[in-house]
This record gives sequence, structure tokens and C-alpha cells, in this order.
Amino acid sequence: MNKRAIFCLSLAIVGLSACSDDVGKVSLGLFTTKDVVIEANKDPKIKGVTCHISHIEADLDFSDPSDMSIACRQTGVITAQEIASVDKSKNGEVVFKESKSILFKSLKVRRIYDQENQSLIYLSYSTKESSGSHHHSLSTVPLYGTEALKTIQPVVKKGN
Repeated sequence: MNKRAIFCLSLAIVGLSACSDDVGKVSLGLFTTKDVVIEANKDPKIKGVTCHISHIEADLDFSDPSDMSIACRQTGVITAQEIASVDKSKNGEVVFKESKSILFKSLKVRRIYDQENQSLIYLSYSTKESSGSHHHSLSTVPLYGTEALKTIQPVVKKGN
């Protein structure tokens, strides 16, 4: 490897360590360099939501596995102003992104607003196919009973 490649790789590793707060790290065994890492990520727009993401970290490997799990919960107040600021499209918006290899694989989390069911949906997924699949996981945060719904009008279903 040349000096530039080593520098870029080092910069990527340092940059990733500042993305979130590690709240847990479990070794997968005595004879492996792989760990399950659990990170806590606050939604940057919805301050009252925290997502815990678990994934495999391979210390001596240039590519981390694509398997991951996500669980998002309300951990504070969710306001109508915050809900008004989120992307309302079916595609939602990327709220977290973390590189998983030097070969363009990343873990992304999208927030999708489900107005009809009064929920925020968080979808975590790998951007690169692995073992014939784009690994993904889903979590929802219900808005029922939150401050945000006091000023948001519910969707009326057609035909009811």
C-alpha cells in the first residue's frame, strides 16, 4: 500500500469512530476477531428518538459483515415542529450512514413517516448485496399519545 492509501484508510477508521456512541461490545468467541457492537444513535431531526443498532465488527478484516439489527424507541419529547421537518415522501430520508468496507459497502438508516398509522419507521440496510441478499432490519416508533400528534391532523381513509 502506498502512503496515500494508508492515510485514507486511517482517516476513514477515525471518522467512523465518531459517528455514534458505543453502548455495548460482545466478543463472538475466544478464537475470533469479530465482535457484536451496539451503538446508540440519536435521530438528528427527531431529538426524542434513539436507535440502537447492532452489527458485526471484524477487527482484522477490510470488510465488515452486512448483518445488522435495529431497535428505535421514544426516549424524549417528540414535537409537531420536528415531525413537520421530516421528509414525507415514500422514500424517506437517510438519518445515519456508516461505511462498512473500503469497497463501497455502507450501513444506512432511513426514516420514513407513516402518517396513516401515526408512526416513524426506521429501516436499516446494507447498500451492497451479500450472500444473495441486501440485509435489512426495521423498527417503528409510534407517535400515538405524543405532543406531536396534538397539532397534526390524522389521515382519513377513503371509503370509511
